Amino acid sequence: MRRYARTLLAAALATTIVAGTAGWVSGAAQTALTGPPPGSGAWRADRALGTELPDPERTSPAEVASFFSGLSAGERQLLVVRHPSVVGNLDGVPVELRYRANSLALAAVRDDARYRTLAAPGRQILAFDPRGRGQVVEVFGDLRSARRVSVVVPGSDVDAGTFDRTDDVHGTPAGMARALHAQAGADSAVIAWAGYTTPVGVGIDAATGGLASAGAERLARFTAGLAADGLPGPAVFCHSYGSVVCGLAAHRLSATDLVVLGSPGMRADDVSALRTSARVWAAKDATDWIDDVPSLRFAGLGHGVDPTDPAFGARRIPAADARGHTGYFVPGTDSLRAFAAIAAGRPGPSSEPQFAGAPGAAR
Repeated sequence: MRRYARTLLAAALATTIVAGTAGWVSGAAQTALTGPPPGSGAWRADRALGTELPDPERTSPAEVASFFSGLSAGERQLLVVRHPSVVGNLDGVPVELRYRANSLALAAVRDDARYRTLAAPGRQILAFDPRGRGQVVEVFGDLRSARRVSVVVPGSDVDAGTFDRTDDVHGTPAGMARALHAQAGADSAVIAWAGYTTPVGVGIDAATGGLASAGAERLARFTAGLAADGLPGPAVFCHSYGSVVCGLAAHRLSATDLVVLGSPGMRADDVSALRTSARVWAAKDATDWIDDVPSLRFAGLGHGVDPTDPAFGARRIPAADARGHTGYFVPGTDSLRAFAAIAAGRPGPSSEPQFAGAPGAAR
């Protein structure tokens, strides 16, 4: 009987996903981009400094940071010019060098329409990988002087070509990060991290954890690189499928806060199963279609308990005035004000952030 009930639940999940789209084929299967940065072969063979360079695949971010700290300004610049794609994507490299390297990498592909806006003057591109659908990481604010740092992890249908699309702005990584930075204040910095292969559409990739598992590895290494560069531990904001990534990475993130919004589940039964010391927050508005996805995990399908379920144990964020699946970062919403309070570390009673207009909303 129990097996029969579980089969029905799995069928319900599949039916819900299929009914909401044209079926499984609406989401083309993706292959996760893994491994070292582009150009790593030439980097490994380079002896211009008279020594081996740190292996991009095997060297930890802390070891990378230590290596670069021992270089002269001239040696650093030489590596930026000779290997912009490696320096620009290697976690542990000082952020200033990564900005410079990625500006060179983007200049090399300026004829590709997908990347034209990313190469605009003044943008702080912390990672750029044109392979596959393309991955991008951008910083809003002064990361080096920021008192508080946040990372925004997006969900499905995000890549280099859609990173800052002009339609549905607040559903894009750049739009979410820009809005959060504007609300949180000048002494904060926000990173839009589109550094993993996301699902396309609502199909088998979105209902399973393969891409999230690969993304979790990349996110954990990225945040380790921030720490190795002497930056504050971040608050991590995870939207939709991005919350699955964050759930799998949670125990390896030195995060102050973990905030999930529009989440299908985190592949954990409750907060304790995340094995994190970060405060865990959850938001979902009543008009978000994600609420129609069954909260289950069976035979590899589904992502488990809804993080806004009181039984999960997350602190609830007000989101009554957000609209739809991508409305959480819209200026003027309670959800964005709450996110900004967390991002800025604004204290309230019992060290909880103050959420204007929502007394008692944080549990």
